[in-house]
Amino acid sequence: MGPAPTPSAARRAALADFLRTRRAALRPQDAGLDPGPGRRRTPGLRREEVAQLSGVGLSWYTWLEQGRDVAPSAQVLLALSRALALTPSERDHLFLLAAVAPPQPGDGPVDEETAAFVDALLPHVAFVLDPRFDVVAHNRAAEIIMSGLVAPPAGGRRNLLLWLFDPPAWDTGSPAWQRTAHANLLDFRSEYARHPGDPASVALVEELTARSPAFRDWWAGHDVRVLEPSRKRIPHPVLGDLAFLSAQSRPAHAPWLRLRILVPADDRTRAAIGDRRL
Repeated sequence: MGPAPTPSAARRAALADFLRTRRAALRPQDAGLDPGPGRRRTPGLRREEVAQLSGVGLSWYTWLEQGRDVAPSAQVLLALSRALALTPSERDHLFLLAAVAPPQPGDGPVDEETAAFVDALLPHVAFVLDPRFDVVAHNRAAEIIMSGLVAPPAGGRRNLLLWLFDPPAWDTGSPAWQRTAHANLLDFRSEYARHPGDPASVALVEELTARSPAFRDWWAGHDVRVLEPSRKRIPHPVLGDLAFLSAQSRPAHAPWLRLRILVPADDRTRAAIGDRRL
């Protein structure tokens, strides 16, 4: 037996196999091409057709299918994704095999299925954050319990970090606030590193650094940690001091999003939320 392939060689081989199978699965007519008379010798598209559809050089594309040691850019991979009509999951897999960070998804509302799922989590508090921690979906319970975040004043921005690091609104000397704010900053740091140089994320950090000494000090520490399940207390002007268990997950079909769910941690909170008849 010969030596085992190196991880990079194995990855290139997997990338080559993936491209060949996706090319073979796509019929010319599905790509808007004339299949021509008679039967084709090979199923699916030809390499030349993929190169034509994507605008990628034929030699370059051939090297990828041959598993050669070349480094495609994100732009090349996006072009190939479109040419091969890849699904979002297949596109993400292509970027993974090529060891290239996937592009940051565009701004905008979440898909209808995710929004419906968030609504269906009533009476529990549920909301969704995008990579910059803007709230892009929330349910009625979130409006009642976290109105300052999901229903800000006219012209305000639904951003979790801007809400948390607003000195006049919070007792920043409180251990509870410090734990919550610090944990969210560390979680955001893990996302910030995925999209270096993103102008909107850079602008957000600059705004937070200018407005909050706590953010400025913690950010300079370069610590990072994904948010873990935790207990938190939220003071409410009508319902009083509420206790929750908080957890976070990522939808498998949209892993750039964060789904936050808060459930009552004691009987008093459970009763207070129940009285609102959500």
